Amino acid sequence: MSLTCSVFGTLPNGTEVSAYTLKNAAGTALTVTPYGCRILRLLTPDRNGRFGDVILGHATLEEYLGPNFQGTFVGRYANRIGGASLTIDGATYALDKNDGENTLHGGRGGYHQVLFEVTDTQDGDAPSITFKHVSPDGDENYPGTLHVSVQYTLTADNAVEIAYRGTSDKKTVFNPTNHSFFNLKADNSKDVLSTVLKINAAHVTAVTDDLIPTGTLLPVAGTPLDFTAPKTIGQDISADDHLIQLCGGCDHNFCADGTGLREIAEAYEPETGRVMTVYSDMPGVQLFTANRVNGAKNKDGSPMIPHGAFCLETQVEPNAVNVEDFHSPILNAGEQYDSVTAYHFYIRK
Repeated sequence: MSLTCSVFGTLPNGTEVSAYTLKNAAGTALTVTPYGCRILRLLTPDRNGRFGDVILGHATLEEYLGPNFQGTFVGRYANRIGGASLTIDGATYALDKNDGENTLHGGRGGYHQVLFEVTDTQDGDAPSITFKHVSPDGDENYPGTLHVSVQYTLTADNAVEIAYRGTSDKKTVFNPTNHSFFNLKADNSKDVLSTVLKINAAHVTAVTDDLIPTGTLLPVAGTPLDFTAPKTIGQDISADDHLIQLCGGCDHNFCADGTGLREIAEAYEPETGRVMTVYSDMPGVQLFTANRVNGAKNKDGSPMIPHGAFCLETQVEPNAVNVEDFHSPILNAGEQYDSVTAYHFYIRK
C-alpha cells in the first residue's frame, strides 16, 4: 500500500544509511535497511488489534556495526563451515576463523557488514524492495564474483516474503538466510519460552562439541529436540541432553520434511494470539533460541535477556560443503540461484 524512506544513521566513513518502511492495507509494517539487508522492525497486530514490533534489535545503526547478525541477510554461507576451509574442484580455500577454528555466517566481513544498493521499489497492495550487491572474487577468500540480490515483499495477507538470487562467474558456494530474532509477544522484557513451536522435521544434524555437523542425521523422536508436535520452546530447553547442554538451549539444524516450497515450522504465542508460519524451499532450518546475549541492548535501551527471541533460519545443512551426503551448496559458474522463504503472520483467537 505504501513505501517510505527515512534516514537511519551514518557509517563511520560518512555514508548515510536509509531505512525503508513497507506497509500494507492491514496496517502491518516492515522496516528494512540496506546495511546488511536487515529487517529492523515488523509491526503486526495481536488478537486485540494492538500492533507491536515482533523483531528484536537495536535503536541505532552504530549498534549493528561489527559482528552483529540480528535481522541480517547472511552470506555467502549461512551458519558454520568446519575448520574454516572448503575445497572446490581440488582447490582449497582458507576462510576466516571467526568462530573458534570455524567460519560462521560468511566470516567477519560477511554480508552483515555490507551496504547494499537499492535497485527497485514497488508500492501497491504488496509493496516490495530489492537490494543488490556484487561480492568480488576472493571476498573473504570465497571464489568467484557473486552477484546477489534480495527482495523483501510484504503481502496483502501479512506475509514477509524473501526472495534470494545469485549468479557467479566461477564455481562457488552460496547458502543465504535471514537472521531475524522473533518475539511474538512484541515485548522485549519477556522471554519466548511460552511460545508454542512446531517444526516439520523428523531429524536433526549430529554435531561435534563446536557445533559442526558430522554428516549423521539423528531422529528427534523421544528427544528434547522433537518439535513434530507443538510444544513450548521452554519445555525442554534445560533438558539433561548433550545437544541442548552444548549451547544452553537450541542452536541446531532441523532437516525439514518434504521438498519444494512448503510449510516447515509454525510458532504460536498464547499471550498475544500471534501465529507465524514459515514456508521455504530450503532443506533445513536452524532453530536458535538466543541463548547468550553478551550485553546487547534492545531498541528501548533495556538489556536483552536470554531466550528473549527465537530464530528460524532456512538453509542447507551447516558445513554441507564438506559433507558429501548433505545437500550441495555449490553454485556453478553461470548458474542462477533462486530460493524463497516466507514468514506469514496471522491471529489465533
